[in-house]
Amino acid sequence: MPAILVADDDNDMCLLLTRFLVRHGYEASSVNNGKAAVSWLKKHKPSLVLCDFRLDDMNGVELMTSIRQVDAQVPVIIITGYSDVKDAVDVMKLGAYDYITKPLYPDEILLTIKKALASSTEREVSEVVGERNRVYLTENNLQSSQFIAGVSACFNTVVKQVDLVAPTNYSVIIYGESGSGKEEVAKQIHIKSKRAGKPFVALDCGALSRELAASELFGHEKGAFTSAVSAKIGSLEVANGGTVFLDEIGNLPYDVQVSLLRVVQERKIRRLGSVKDIELDIRIIVASNENLWESSRAGKFREDLYHRFNEFSIQVPPLRDRVEDIMLFARYFLAATNQELSKDVKGFSQDVEAILKNYSWFGNLRELKNVVKRATLLADGDWIDARMLPFEINNFAKLQFEQATTAVDSKNHLSVDPVNRPSAKRQLGFEERMKTASVTTDYEVILDALKKVNYNKSKAAILLNIDRKTLYNKMRLYNELNPED
Repeated sequence: MPAILVADDDNDMCLLLTRFLVRHGYEASSVNNGKAAVSWLKKHKPSLVLCDFRLDDMNGVELMTSIRQVDAQVPVIIITGYSDVKDAVDVMKLGAYDYITKPLYPDEILLTIKKALASSTEREVSEVVGERNRVYLTENNLQSSQFIAGVSACFNTVVKQVDLVAPTNYSVIIYGESGSGKEEVAKQIHIKSKRAGKPFVALDCGALSRELAASELFGHEKGAFTSAVSAKIGSLEVANGGTVFLDEIGNLPYDVQVSLLRVVQERKIRRLGSVKDIELDIRIIVASNENLWESSRAGKFREDLYHRFNEFSIQVPPLRDRVEDIMLFARYFLAATNQELSKDVKGFSQDVEAILKNYSWFGNLRELKNVVKRATLLADGDWIDARMLPFEINNFAKLQFEQATTAVDSKNHLSVDPVNRPSAKRQLGFEERMKTASVTTDYEVILDALKKVNYNKSKAAILLNIDRKTLYNKMRLYNELNPED
């Protein structure tokens, strides 16, 4: 029977969740703060941890870091309010399996728990390769995961770069925000390379503690350290002949970077506690959500290692810059969730499509997937309407508009009725000017709006009373007509 630890500073919530989990066949224990959770984990081995993002003594990032120091493998699900989604994404970089947002729904909790437990079981490929934070993929199941390129111009550039670099043996750095699809891009490079059919091993460096990082990468011999009761093959050796993908490479401890540099230079590894070198034939692809060049200049990442990796780089655009792709992915996630839940929701209402296209998607594809899954679960008819979306997404445009106009008001000292915000637009004259503008004056109006909101395109679109896609199209048209500018 799987054992689950619940960590929440609300006693009533702990009681409700533990009773709910026991009723559905799980063993459940609860604690009320982060220190108690860490202490409990040192004495027990749960199958999963379910914890609130904000505890009295720790936030989610601090708790996740402490959990990983005690247990690098246990799946963790974060409970969060939707206003904390950006923070929840940061926790996932540290190795959390997923997050669920309040208000909590029983079916959603059970579904997420079952998937987390199933995921950790699937990743235990064997006693040698069975680490929960390692993904070992062969050509067959790589091909079975559908890759959606989208129709946006910015992502078509990524696809062309993948096609260009895949046949080579270059090391590649993939940049992009968390949840933007960097691992899928890495898989496509592998599939289209000469190494297709050989192992593809993905390792999340952000989920590795300093103590475990070297063992995960290079492996160890029996007795190499206190808890090394048997020999273990590292991820680099498992990937021999194929491709290794190191996600969030910037989080790799500095001393491990030194050892990795030797691997990159000489294509040899030595397990911890061994005196024997092992020849390697691997391609290394790394990913980061921060600029590694800047990190190297700041002394956080080895500059020589950066130059070894930087034979080719790809920038994966965030979802908010791929407005044309949002509904394509939303419908794909809807079809997958329909199959998972045995439902037949046909699609999204026009209002919902407009809301999804205008939201900023701080968590990118991962956040969109969670929103669609949640909405599909709540759908009681053929179509998903705005009632199924989280409050913060429904009110995002309103909140953005209020923030934008407040910034403009304070900068220009406009006298604006705080209740009647649209009067600010009338005073500025953006909306009226947009209706009669030519292509050239159009751009002047847009540029004026961008300056007033510190070049934030989402806020500028709200001020101009147009959506972001229209704003981008107008800017693109002007650039095509006036290339010298």
